[in-house]
Amino acid sequence: MKNKITKKRTFVDKLVSKYRLVILNENTFEEQVSFKLTRLNVFVLFFVSSLLLIISTVLLIAFTSLREYIPGYSSTKLTSQANDLVYKTDSLFIEISGKEQFYESIKKVLKGDIKAKNFNIDSTKSTIALDVKNARLNPSVQELELRKEVDKIEKYSVQNGTDFKTDYLFFPPVKGSITSRFNFKEKHYAVDIAVPKNTPIKAASTGVVIYSEWTPDVGYVLILKHKSGLTSVYKHNSKLTKLQGEHVTAGEVIAFAGSAGELSTGTHLHFELWDNGKALDPLKFIDFEK
Repeated sequence: MKNKITKKRTFVDKLVSKYRLVILNENTFEEQVSFKLTRLNVFVLFFVSSLLLIISTVLLIAFTSLREYIPGYSSTKLTSQANDLVYKTDSLFIEISGKEQFYESIKKVLKGDIKAKNFNIDSTKSTIALDVKNARLNPSVQELELRKEVDKIEKYSVQNGTDFKTDYLFFPPVKGSITSRFNFKEKHYAVDIAVPKNTPIKAASTGVVIYSEWTPDVGYVLILKHKSGLTSVYKHNSKLTKLQGEHVTAGEVIAFAGSAGELSTGTHLHFELWDNGKALDPLKFIDFEK
């Protein structure tokens, strides 16, 4: 019993026994600083320091933006941003898919494959379909009167091309100087007509707008599908006045001339004429010269 008490006292004595920590000058052995410590003091100091370090670390992580860098932890703000990105990505994917389908439809139109197709760019958002064969393409009374007046003053220029058998009237979209003619070998399937900026561009014939959009290369583009089966294309416009799906009559203003697009070399109208995927020389059917 006495030995146990002695051991306990010895352990307590060791805890409270004082020690002196001295810092000396190495050269002169002069005492610089000294501390009186006990083992109990050292244990208490170490415990308190560790506790403060843990508490400060927890507070720093819980109340600062550092918590976002901890794996498995996500803030409400980050979750909301992630959800927004998912929704936007989903919407962009749907939009791109719709446009790809639409451009495929345009390619089929230019090739003459125009069975009951939906040419509406917003087809992914609505079910409105455009049936060109069932569209109301019959000329109105006003149009018939206009044709008579134009016939009198010989504004129509009609010529029969070897690749197009139907006898059909075409109205000059614009009158101006021809800067570049149709050249099949050079793959220039159009006629370029130089005109002042914002000159009204008119429909070459009655038809339905199957494309009316902006493109980086050729600016504002408008494509008409005509009752005759031909397709006319108008490029480098500064502004369009008709939307996709609208019905237009011959001579009606559909756009304004410009120099839009990276491929433009000046203010002009780039006019193309297609028949079932075959490019036609517009000069065989229309007189563009003033």
